[in-house]
Amino acid sequence: MLTNAVVISIIVLLILSLLRINVVIALIISALTAGLTGGLGLSKTIETFTGGLGGGAEVAMNYAILGAFAIAISKSGITDLLAFKAIKRLGKTPTGKSVTGFKYFILTVLLAFSISSQNLLPVHIAFIPIVVPPLLSIFNRLKIDRRAVACVLTFGLTATYMYLPVGFGKIFIESILVKNINEAGASLGLQTNVGEVSMAMTIPVIGMFLGLLTAVFITYRKPREYQVHIEEPTTAEIERHIAGIKPIHVWVSLLAIIMTFGLQLFTSSTIIGGLAGLIIFGVFGVFRLKESNDIFQQGLRLMAMIGFVMIAASGFANVINATGDVTELVNGFSQGLGPENKGIAAFLMLLVGLLITMGIGSSFSTVPIITSIYVPLCLAVGFSPLATVSIVGVAAALGDAGSPASDSTLGPTSGLNIDGKHDHIWDSVVPTFIHYNIPLMVFGWIAAMTL
Repeated sequence: MLTNAVVISIIVLLILSLLRINVVIALIISALTAGLTGGLGLSKTIETFTGGLGGGAEVAMNYAILGAFAIAISKSGITDLLAFKAIKRLGKTPTGKSVTGFKYFILTVLLAFSISSQNLLPVHIAFIPIVVPPLLSIFNRLKIDRRAVACVLTFGLTATYMYLPVGFGKIFIESILVKNINEAGASLGLQTNVGEVSMAMTIPVIGMFLGLLTAVFITYRKPREYQVHIEEPTTAEIERHIAGIKPIHVWVSLLAIIMTFGLQLFTSSTIIGGLAGLIIFGVFGVFRLKESNDIFQQGLRLMAMIGFVMIAASGFANVINATGDVTELVNGFSQGLGPENKGIAAFLMLLVGLLITMGIGSSFSTVPIITSIYVPLCLAVGFSPLATVSIVGVAAALGDAGSPASDSTLGPTSGLNIDGKHDHIWDSVVPTFIHYNIPLMVFGWIAAMTL
C-alpha cells in the first residue's frame, strides 16, 4: 500500500499542508507526485492535470455567482444589522452565566446559518466571509475559541448535505449518490432511492453530531484570548450604522433569498437561483444595475482562493484516476475478504474513501471514483443494500471535513482569519478532522455492520 501512487501523493499533500505550504501549490506538487510514482511520466502527468482543471470550472462559476449574491446581501445591510444588534446586546450583558449563555446563543445562530446555507439560503460557504468578520469582535470579547466556531460551521456545511435531500443535499444524494449507485448496481440487482440514502446516513450523522458537541462543550470550551489591535465600534457608531439601513432593503433581501431558494429547487441550478437573486437586488435598488460589474468582481475576490483550490483539486483527481491506482488500492485491500471478514472490509473501504477525499477535497467528486468498485465489492462480501449505500455515502463524505482542499474547511478559514489569527491547517483542518472524520469512521462502521 505504501508504494501506491494515491497513498504517496496524499501523504505528500498532508505533509506540505501541515508545513503551511499554500494549498494550491501543495495540490500541484501532490498531483506531480501521483503521476510520476504512478508511471505516467512528467509530460503525461502535466497534460492530465491541466486536462482535469476544466472539471472544476462549474464549481468555480457557482462560487463566483454565490460570492456576488453574498456581496449583494451584505449591501442590503441585513448581516450588519444582525451583527450590530448582537454587539449591542453583548454590551448590556453582565458577566457570568449570562455571558456563557450568549456565547452558546451565538454558536447556535452560526450553526443555523451554516445549515441554511445548504438549502434555505443556498449560498454554501459564501455567507461566511460576510457574516463572520463583523462578529469577530464579539468572539474576542466572549473569548470564544475560533476552533469551536470552525467546527460549528463545518458541521452545518457537511452533515446537512449528507442527510437532507434539499438544496446541495439534493445534488449530493439524488444527482450523485443515488445515480451512481443505481448505475453500478443495475446489473447486480441493487437499486436505491433518496429515502433509503437518508436512512442509511442517519447513524453516521449522529456520530458527527456527537463530535460537534465534543468540540463545543469539551475540547474548545475554555476561553481563548486573541491579541488583536482593531478598535471596536462605539455604541454611537452602531446606532448611526443601524439607522442608515433601509427597512425596504431588508425585506428585499428576504424576497431574494426566497426566490433564490425556490428557483434553485425548481431548476436544480445554483447559478440560475443566484442570478435571480442578484436581479431582484438590482431591480429594487439595493445596488444600481450599472454597479453589477463591481458586485460581481467583489464576489470573485471573495471566493477566488476557494475557486482556485477547487480547480486544482479537480486536476489532482484527474491525475490519480489516470494512474489506475485507486482500483489497485481497493483490490489490494479486498483480497481474501469474504462474508466472514465483513468488519475488516467495511473498515478498509471507509479508510480508502478517507484517503481519496482528503486528497481531492470533495465528497461530490469522490462518489463517481469509488462507486463502480465499492458496490460490487460490498455485495460480494455480503453487505445488505442499505449497508452498501451507507458505506459508499460515508466513504465519500469522509475527509470532506478535515481536508486542506475542502471548501468545508476553506470557508470557515476565510471568515475567521480576516485578522490573521486563525490558521487554516491547525485551526480549521486538524480540529474538524479529529471531531468529524474519527466519528464518521466509527459510526459509519457501525452502520455498515447493523443495517
